[in-house]
Amino acid sequence: QVQLVESGGGLAQAGGSLRLSCAASGRTFSIDAMAWFRRAPGKEREFVARISWSHGGTTYADSAKGRFTISRDNAKNTVDLQMNSLKPEDTALYYCAADRTQIYSDYLRRLPGTYDYWGQGTQVTVSS
Repeated sequence: QVQLVESGGGLAQAGGSLRLSCAASGRTFSIDAMAWFRRAPGKEREFVARISWSHGGTTYADSAKGRFTISRDNAKNTVDLQMNSLKPEDTALYYCAADRTQIYSDYLRRLPGTYDYWGQGTQVTVSS
């Protein structure tokens, strides 16, 4: 099992920045990649960004490109999401996720069902 704990959420103004962090523990050697998803009120969970645990390759949702940066620290077993130029529509509960299987399909990498482990989420609220 892998446990994931998010931190760093909070309130920001539009145009501001927040940095989320996800700490993994347990059988972290089994992780192939980690990702961030979010769920806004009344909407389904959506993909934000993903990073390969081994080689650091990244994938971003169109809404995150150019504004968000995902990074990892293998020594600390953490994955961060730096969010800049925040918009009110970024308001959501942000979840960290991890998967154990190499996924080559860009489509599958963006699906919540691909991931084996989830954190509890951290709230991000962006005011206009």
